[in-house]
Amino acid sequence: MSFAGSSENKTPHMPEDYDTKISTMLPYYSCFHQETINLVRSLPSAPKVWLDTGCGTGSLVSRAIGQFPDTKFLLLDPSEGMLQQAREKLSSCTSGRLEFLKASPTQEFSGKLDEKPDIITAIQCHHYLSRRERARAVRVCHELLRDGGIFITFENIRPLTEEGVAVGKRYWGSFQLAQGRSEEETEQHLERFGTEYFPITVEEHLELLRETGFRSVELFWYSYMQAGFYCIK
Repeated sequence: MSFAGSSENKTPHMPEDYDTKISTMLPYYSCFHQETINLVRSLPSAPKVWLDTGCGTGSLVSRAIGQFPDTKFLLLDPSEGMLQQAREKLSSCTSGRLEFLKASPTQEFSGKLDEKPDIITAIQCHHYLSRRERARAVRVCHELLRDGGIFITFENIRPLTEEGVAVGKRYWGSFQLAQGRSEEETEQHLERFGTEYFPITVEEHLELLRETGFRSVELFWYSYMQAGFYCIK
């Protein structure tokens, strides 16, 4: 769940603050994880291998590992600080079911996997990328997946019109203020929209995912200015 597209996290807080801060910034953030897990649980069979790119502090894997007892989890993040947090959070889990990959942004990952993943998740980790980098990141995920595998991603979304962007920012800002964030913090975060992170529209997401080569592309979750998609290779 890292926000960064480079070797270190670009959020205005350090990785140690991530779990505390993220739920005050993103509406329904915990739902991103639970809905992802619910979707995977609905599949005909449990995944053998699940790669979580942009894993952040390991929150998704910490929730999923108990529900998929026969699944091996691979964790990847651009920030070594995030990966260390994930190691600590998951230290009580069976080590044979966890593999921490060398820190790398998705689009630059070149490691060799022993087995192609059945599931790849990318939760709030690609919207810092340029359009070219984003397309490359999605292509890497497509290439890593086994045939029939599923890519699940949640991202910040750009509304379809400039008026919609203005409304969306006010709507999102009201949520942050209600969570105790100051007006200054909220304004600074929203000013980063389109300047430090670069959301694309739902339509652009669907087009990109189809062009990458996924045979089925679906929108399955949307609220505020975030959306979730799943794609079948």
